[in-house]
Amino acid sequence: MTMSQASRPSVPQREGLSAPGAALDRADAVLTALDPEQRAVASAPRGPMSVLAGAGTGKTRAITHRIAYGVHSGALQAQRVLAVTFTARAAGEMRVRLRELGVGGVQARTFHAAALRQLHYFWPHAIGGGAPEVLAQKAPVVGEAAGRLRLQVDRTTIRDLAAEIEWAKVSMLTPQTYAVAARRARRDPAGMDVTAMARVWETYEERKAERGVIDFEDVLLLTAGILAEREDIARVVRDQYRHFVVDEYQDVNALQQHLLELWLGGRDDICVVGDPAQTIYSFTGATPEHLLRFPTRFPGSSVVRLVRNYRSTPQIVHVANLVLAGASRTNTPLRAQGKPGPEPSLTAYDDEPAEAAGVAKEIRAMLDAGTPAGEVAVLFRTNAQSEAFEAALSERDVPYLVRGGERFFARQEVRAALVLLRGAVRSDDGQTPLPDLVRDVLAGAGWAATPPTAGGALRERWESLSALAALADALVAVDPAARMGHLVADLDERAAAQHAPAVQGVTLASLHAAKGLEWDVVFLAGCSDGYLPITMAEGAAAIEEERRLLYVGLTRARRELRLSWAAARTPGARQTRRPSRFLEAAAAIFGPGATPAARGGGSGRSGGGAGESSGRARTPRLPAVCRGCGTLLSAAAERKVRRCADCPPTYDPALFESLRTWRSEVARADKVPAFVVFTDATLTAIAEARPESSAGLTAIPGIGARKLELYGDAVLALVAGADPLDVGQSASAAT
Repeated sequence: MTMSQASRPSVPQREGLSAPGAALDRADAVLTALDPEQRAVASAPRGPMSVLAGAGTGKTRAITHRIAYGVHSGALQAQRVLAVTFTARAAGEMRVRLRELGVGGVQARTFHAAALRQLHYFWPHAIGGGAPEVLAQKAPVVGEAAGRLRLQVDRTTIRDLAAEIEWAKVSMLTPQTYAVAARRARRDPAGMDVTAMARVWETYEERKAERGVIDFEDVLLLTAGILAEREDIARVVRDQYRHFVVDEYQDVNALQQHLLELWLGGRDDICVVGDPAQTIYSFTGATPEHLLRFPTRFPGSSVVRLVRNYRSTPQIVHVANLVLAGASRTNTPLRAQGKPGPEPSLTAYDDEPAEAAGVAKEIRAMLDAGTPAGEVAVLFRTNAQSEAFEAALSERDVPYLVRGGERFFARQEVRAALVLLRGAVRSDDGQTPLPDLVRDVLAGAGWAATPPTAGGALRERWESLSALAALADALVAVDPAARMGHLVADLDERAAAQHAPAVQGVTLASLHAAKGLEWDVVFLAGCSDGYLPITMAEGAAAIEEERRLLYVGLTRARRELRLSWAAARTPGARQTRRPSRFLEAAAAIFGPGATPAARGGGSGRSGGGAGESSGRARTPRLPAVCRGCGTLLSAAAERKVRRCADCPPTYDPALFESLRTWRSEVARADKVPAFVVFTDATLTAIAEARPESSAGLTAIPGIGARKLELYGDAVLALVAGADPLDVGQSASAAT
């Protein structure tokens, strides 16, 4: 069998043929449960499409239904669809949803998994022999490279150097071109000179070559290289995959985009899905520009915006919109579709240990009241913040797991359990219910029906084994005839894709690690300047990415959102911190004591307790919205007139001209510029509001007590219809 024959599935020669009636019925049924925007995505399965999907708007639902509708309607062939995303979990979820929609055969993989599969298959034909082994971690080899250069580096520095090599490779640089590009991008790799960094990278590549191994970036680079150089191989891949779906497209880097273009080969049957407001990985080389420029790259492409948020309560969505409204990039506010819930809270603590203890106390009370531990998460900006919460939760006997730690299928207890489960396949006589049989087997790996009273590692091991038992329950619920062999096959598939089952326990995770996940209750800790934004964030672009990171954290919560901050790092230290500047727009929700205006320490209470030690706090202003369309307003001039630039003026033009004439007379008489009397924005606001009293005047931004005293009577007279020249002369005489 030839290479080409081995790669091509047996499929009809023509696509787009009308499916039989039953298939068309299934296709129509796929669309019934979708909202109008999701349906617009799903009902057009061919051709270029860009889906701008806000947080919690059902993007996975939309794209899986798009594939399912295309397959059931005959527009697509499942074996010729490649759906790529960024995490094994997301790819696994996509495959599960497609199976539930009656579609099998679609390849749903991460970029790396798809490329590695192709690399292994085509390497013998393109290079010869077997493909090299892929390094599990760069750090050891980076450490060797630094040692060869006699550089004194610690573990943290090695990690930073490895991250810099990753950035350079996905940016499609070489050790020779790195220094110039790094200076242009203002990179600072562990404080090392970029020329020295280039030498470390070059030595790292030499060590890899000596070992005969490649890294994960090489998987993409080598696959792209083979496709670019071997047109015969590229034709095989393009014949195999004719329709592409790319999830989280705002996170694509230059190398991934290059590989994607090679897969496409000039075709345009591609659907990309992403959200510029969730761009939080620019430090890795990711950029939303590919998403934003998609309509230019593919003229005539469809653009669909998903803005209906089904995940979070209206209260949580409102706070998220307020935080994002201050971003420099134009964003479409989310529209909440869920039931109302409690208002998000912002709690102040004296120091970080007190914050961790307070959060643990609240979580313990929630668990005692019946909230499942798996539906609670504690999110923070840096991994270093995790330790305090681990200790506090252990003290309260709260089960937890740290996301981003050891992979599920790499854990010792999971590996041991899998060995036992595989051994039980032959002895499964079909008499004992599968869930009971699995629990009997897991007992041999240390599982018990009752969880251990201790927390920490012991509880985490128990939760891992319980997750395997829960998978057996879920499998039987879908297929009552399932036996041990089916469970082991499912576990093997999950292990290959690193699609871990849900483990019960409060999740501790950094905001970056939380991307793509959601919980009923989210505690977002460390909401202070210095963490959000992080101290090292410099420049407008870096600050705005920190804002988006907070937005991602806020939108992980489904039902309850509890924010907190600590006035000092350690007990007894000077309390110099303030709440995050990004929360200022939500001041009216959290109360004046929790706003950045309230400096100083906290009492561990929400609201006024946050600022009692600092004296007077400003009363926060309510967020301004357009009187025409309701859009949140960010520009000062827009806030003053309460109208966005896109909405037509609603003021009385005759009154506005009367006010301008009067202002000119007063300015001329007082020998001051006209704007000193009132700005155009203030005159517009007066002409729109038409105030009839002093109280109505003072409600307009720009009219304080002094200007009310000087011009209040004159303005009210003009609103009532007085002649501007007469009023101007009388005002001048009075001053």
